Amino acid sequence: MPRVKRGSNRRQKRKKILSRAKGYFQAKSKLYRYAREAVDRSEKFAYIGRRLKKRDFRSLWITRIGAAAEQHSLSYSRFIYGLKLAEIDLNRKMLSEMAVSDADSFGKLVELAKAAIEAPPKTTQAAASSETPKAAPEPAPTPGSESPAEVEAAAPEPPAEEPKAAPKKPRARKKPAAADESSESKADAQPAKKPAKKRAPAKKKSAASKDDATDT
Repeated sequence: MPRVKRGSNRRQKRKKILSRAKGYFQAKSKLYRYAREAVDRSEKFAYIGRRLKKRDFRSLWITRIGAAAEQHSLSYSRFIYGLKLAEIDLNRKMLSEMAVSDADSFGKLVELAKAAIEAPPKTTQAAASSETPKAAPEPAPTPGSESPAEVEAAAPEPPAEEPKAAPKKPRARKKPAAADESSESKADAQPAKKPAKKRAPAKKKSAASKDDATDT
């Protein structure tokens, strides 16, 4: 494979990292490997710090505005609410600068906010215009002035008669078939009895046989 050289790009990159690490402790400002690690870590903290800075300054402005409003016996929340009712759009940075450098102008803003809070609520023109006037009721027609067609149309129609339903015929009752089936099954189950056989009468022994028995 052909050999590829970076030329001056390598040197410029190293010089850029080392220039950012200027003033760091010991090898972090001298050696490129340690300088690169230190610069990456510092950029991470710088990213977080740029956002924390906005929060810190906003809380500082609110603290200044609240302290200046308390001198005029008005809380911070009521002061901001009054400015909103008076339709005065000033951000907190400008209000804090006025509270620090121009107390008279800030006092006038406080008076306007108090007046807007104490004033009754205004009815907007949009709400008034949205209400449409009610239409006047039509005059009732005088008797005799109606035409015969209108009289026929206004007359109520008689209710239509509903067709009467035909009377239902009574159904013929069927005999229960269960009794017949049960009787037939019993007849099939019981076998027919056989006639009893007559026993033959016992034969009487003859007298000769009795004499033979005594002789013996």
